[in-house]
Amino acid sequence: MFYGTWMSLIPPVVAILLALITKEVYLSLFCGVALGAMMITGFHPWNAFTTLFGTMVDSMDLNIVIFDVLLGMIIVLMSRCGGTAAYGRWASERLKNKKQAMLATSLLGILIFVDDYFNCLTVGSVMRPVTDKYKVSRAKLAYIIDATAAPVCIIAPISSWAAAVNSYVPEGGSMNGFQLFISTIPYNLYALLTLFMVFYITARGIDFGLMAKHERNAEKGDLFTSGGDEFKALAEEDKAAMESDKGKVIDLILPMAVMIFTAVGAMIYTGYLDGATNVIDAFAGCDAEISLIFSTIVTVIFTGILYLPRKVISFKDFMDALPEGAKMMTPAILILTLAWTLKGVSDQLGIGDFVTGNLNLSGNLVAVVPLVVFLVSIFISFSTGTSWGTFSILVPIVVSMFQTTDEKMMIIAVSAVLAGAVCGDHISPISDTTIMASAGAQSNHINHVQTQMQYASIVIAVSAIGYVISGVTRNWWLTLILCVLILAFTLRQIGKYSGGKGETVSAKVKKKSGVK
Repeated sequence: MFYGTWMSLIPPVVAILLALITKEVYLSLFCGVALGAMMITGFHPWNAFTTLFGTMVDSMDLNIVIFDVLLGMIIVLMSRCGGTAAYGRWASERLKNKKQAMLATSLLGILIFVDDYFNCLTVGSVMRPVTDKYKVSRAKLAYIIDATAAPVCIIAPISSWAAAVNSYVPEGGSMNGFQLFISTIPYNLYALLTLFMVFYITARGIDFGLMAKHERNAEKGDLFTSGGDEFKALAEEDKAAMESDKGKVIDLILPMAVMIFTAVGAMIYTGYLDGATNVIDAFAGCDAEISLIFSTIVTVIFTGILYLPRKVISFKDFMDALPEGAKMMTPAILILTLAWTLKGVSDQLGIGDFVTGNLNLSGNLVAVVPLVVFLVSIFISFSTGTSWGTFSILVPIVVSMFQTTDEKMMIIAVSAVLAGAVCGDHISPISDTTIMASAGAQSNHINHVQTQMQYASIVIAVSAIGYVISGVTRNWWLTLILCVLILAFTLRQIGKYSGGKGETVSAKVKKKSGVK
């Protein structure tokens, strides 16, 4: 009765609205899941119960859960041994103000491009002490982390996201999945413009909307503003744990380097196991999730070899850190589980069939196709909380439309799908990446969603204009230059309107208080 109709949109919409209204993400997600299960079974209570938990079991990605647990262990180990504190001291000596702390956070986010989960949790753990010192709100830290996670991964050829996109491109075309992915990078406007915006607003000290409120409160010592109770205790625990002065910067850098290199090496190896004959094909056909699990297991073992003989941490503390790391990831895993279940319920209600069945991309107005698929991709990704699921629905459709008739438009349209999927994922409160960014920054999740949505809306509008330009000109550099100019002008005007004019919130507070 509900399959493939507009009513298939109700469960994710209910979950999203409840999350924004109540600020209780667990309850909101469960309500959306429960409503979806009831709709699937015709509102039969027992059948809905069995469907809900059956879908939960089927939808869970155990590989990601294991990876999150292992990564949590590594984060706690680096903290317990004093490595994170040592890096914080090292960075504090070189980072002289709030602006430099945020820029350093953004650069670290770009450098960790292998996987967005790895990015979110690692950058948050490493830079949180430094940004706390300079009174960067947790909402602002979460935004920087999130804006340099998925947007970086979707334009990085060596990443789990590139591997996922490759797998969704049908075979037999004029270019393989990896070649198509490389070709879409210059047209991935949302990702490129988001990165530009992060550095622009940081350099000019521009904050607006709810984020400006969070930053003002952070200057007064309230990094959380509201909510975040589940992380305040963890913050105090982290502070106590980082009082050790035995660790060195190398105790943080070496484990991270081992994790990155083993992850990349495992991706190449699994690609060759799948029949690849060169490195490019190996990345295209790798098993990213197993590779990431392998890299985290190796890193946990490596930390033991690095820390224990030097006695920077006792054997008992080392073993105690392992369950503590798993415990730290429990809130994020719970939200992830409910978000995956909501995606499974939405699939059973035929949300993908509804969208594709009502999406008509044919006609003479081919120049607006990139804009159309960009907006549709945002809608699907925002509603379901998954960019990879959006890739799987729309990439094959777009490729089949233009594969034999217009290769250039195929590249632009696929890039619009990727950009829209990342955008919807970026602003959705039920997205796993958004959740992991909140966890990495130890920010209240709804605070992060609300502040990020306001910032992202500016980039969405400029990207929409850009896809009209690209559809007409089919020229990536002209499109990108015009979009950057439009975005810079818009942000400059917002800065003037909000009283920013290039000043940081800290500078404004000092000016008002008479402090020089």
